Amino acid sequence: MDDAQLRTVWQQRQVDDRTAQIGQPLAILMKHTLARRVRQLSRLAVVWDEVVPEPVRDHTALESFSNGVLTVVVDSAPHRFQLQTMLRGGLTRAIQASFSGTLNKVRLVPGQFASVDLAGERRYEF
Repeated sequence: MDDAQLRTVWQQRQVDDRTAQIGQPLAILMKHTLARRVRQLSRLAVVWDEVVPEPVRDHTALESFSNGVLTVVVDSAPHRFQLQTMLRGGLTRAIQASFSGTLNKVRLVPGQFASVDLAGERRYEF
């Protein structure tokens, strides 16, 4: 084998460097996808604090907002029933009227959560 053939064989047997920098795609994800969701959820948190009565609100936490569906964690069955009754009685329309985005549905899920974070602030404030 001559030198050119050896070089060709050597190049073909080299492992391709398939590493990619993760910084730029991650920055794009954060800026365009997650930042928009956080903004919408923070606006919903403000509306939620204004519209929902305090005795019920203290037992809820906004978990997520995706595709027009607001997911709310409720810590007990009686408060979940009370909130569900209020939502059917017109609270959903009041939230939709105050919120500038599209809210199609409020989904209530049972669960436990800390009502305040380590700094003593409400869990869902941004």
